Amino acid sequence: MKTVLISGCYGFIGQNLVHKLSPSYNIIGVDNFSSSSRSNIKNFQNLKNFKFIEADIIELPKIDTKIDLIFNLACPASPPKYQLDPFFTMKTNFIGTLNLLELAKKNNSIFIQASTSEVYGDPEIHPQIETYNGNVNTIGKRSCYDEGKRIAETLCYEYRENYNVRTRILRIFNTYGPFMDMHDGRVISNFIVNTINRKPLVIYGNGSQTRSFCFIDDLVSGLIKAMDIEFTTPINLGNNNETSLNELAMLLINKFGKNKINFTDSVEDDPQVRNPDITSANKILNWSPIISLSDGLDLTYQYFKSKLNES
Repeated sequence: MKTVLISGCYGFIGQNLVHKLSPSYNIIGVDNFSSSSRSNIKNFQNLKNFKFIEADIIELPKIDTKIDLIFNLACPASPPKYQLDPFFTMKTNFIGTLNLLELAKKNNSIFIQASTSEVYGDPEIHPQIETYNGNVNTIGKRSCYDEGKRIAETLCYEYRENYNVRTRILRIFNTYGPFMDMHDGRVISNFIVNTINRKPLVIYGNGSQTRSFCFIDDLVSGLIKAMDIEFTTPINLGNNNETSLNELAMLLINKFGKNKINFTDSVEDDPQVRNPDITSANKILNWSPIISLSDGLDLTYQYFKSKLNES
């Protein structure tokens, strides 16, 4: 049985990926709980093929187990969390990624880097295609994350070019679903929690800005497909159905309750459009999302409602 190391294993994407892979792979999970909760440990208690190492990838301990594949999912991903300590965010993306790439080089591992649509910044090309170099502010509040992910991609490129490490970069667009942190500050978690609690839905700006929301099961299926297919340039993973924040708010109101909408000041460097061109994912990975936003919101709403009932 092959061994897969997943950094950020107790995060949103990490938890979903571990559950999908654990029946068929030995999993080594690494997490420091900087942006995830220790309470998530209970979610893996019944997994037989899972070993946990509590560690920070910035100071990665020696791992002697032969590792066949590494998923680097470690990094705070929501603006409130990555802006809390921008130096930590940058170190995670540079030093942490460097450490994991060294581990991949030592083991001749496949290395899959979870990059982000944020490398495109506030894009001037729409939809965003992988050959677009982006429009990123290097000195804004989001820069620690945006530029951190960009340098992580560069590290992956250089390790492939110089050391023949089989790096694969996936640029992940807005994702939502079960195991999402209810208080991570992202729009779907904010909207659904406020919907359940009968509080106003808060929109920063006028609500015309768009996102493309991908349900977690679709995203994880793309990650898994990337395990077995060689590719050399970044691939977008996301749902290419674009939705404005106003449309998202009205969809939730029509489905779950008559909440008010409150508009407030826009956020610095908030991208005005976000929509992936997924032609490469279609052709190379034979992947496309299948779960509609309406169905995904139903599943996410039920998950959040059950979590709130537990608390």
